[in-house]
Amino acid sequence: MSNLEAAGIKWHPGFYSAAELEFLTNKDDLEFQREYNLSREPIRMDLLVIKKLSAVSIQNELGHLFRKYNVIEYKSPDDGLSIDDYYKTTGYACLYKSSGKATDQIPAGEVSISIFREAYPRELFKKLENTGSIIKEYRPGIYYITGKNVLFDTQVIVTGRLAQGGHSSLRILSHRAKEEDVKRFLNEAVRLVKPGDKSNMDAVLKVSVLANQKVYEGIRREQNMCDELKELMKEEFDKVREEKDREYAKMQEDFVKISEEKDREYAKVKEDNAEMQKIMSSMVKNLMASMQLTAEQAMVALKIPDAYREKCIVK
Repeated sequence: MSNLEAAGIKWHPGFYSAAELEFLTNKDDLEFQREYNLSREPIRMDLLVIKKLSAVSIQNELGHLFRKYNVIEYKSPDDGLSIDDYYKTTGYACLYKSSGKATDQIPAGEVSISIFREAYPRELFKKLENTGSIIKEYRPGIYYITGKNVLFDTQVIVTGRLAQGGHSSLRILSHRAKEEDVKRFLNEAVRLVKPGDKSNMDAVLKVSVLANQKVYEGIRREQNMCDELKELMKEEFDKVREEKDREYAKMQEDFVKISEEKDREYAKVKEDNAEMQKIMSSMVKNLMASMQLTAEQAMVALKIPDAYREKCIVK
């Protein structure tokens, strides 16, 4: 994949949709608030707030830590996860906790933090442990962070280490999606019939196909693929191609506009230079006539730059 293609992948919308698919079993018990604004002068977060609407137990293991208000940060495969990112997310959770209309309307005990990332954040965990935090792997790929410095119930979910056989909507959000995960997701996707669920499936596939085109092309060529899957794959590839065509057409249009603007700027500079040369020539001529100077003497007296003297033709 080229750097241009990698830079063009919008991972966050895919993650938001994957999160909704992950918690499909408890869909009616949860409210998904995307890119939550934390103040009247909006602080825009590229994260998700999931509000649990009742005191139900979340069946998906990723939500076992969930409280009533759950701040979700997602780091794309192209992003790092540093100690500062960790504290920034904690800061967002603090702002969310303080955003209630009344004092302590959102108790700290009812707020949780979940940070999703594909790769294991070794340096982050090392720094947290050095400051007294305790890192415990609750399930494969799910790490709870506890200790006196931890303000809220916090977990880091390493999607690349989640148990195989599940969480396919998250595992395929990668530049290195595994074929078995893709096939599992596709088999689950064809069973989605509700419009909202299908839209989420489309959003996940759009990102995954863009990041793993060779994997999807290989699956498409398999002879034993059922007609439903073939049609689904065709639809997604057609969508990706159409979007790429639109992006390419937009790039061409922008390039033409920039070229035309540069041509206009160049023409204006040439016009200004020609006018300046006329003015300088006139000044040199006037000085030569009034002071009986040579052209060279007049140009020296007027401090005309050397670069313009050859162009300043005086009869």
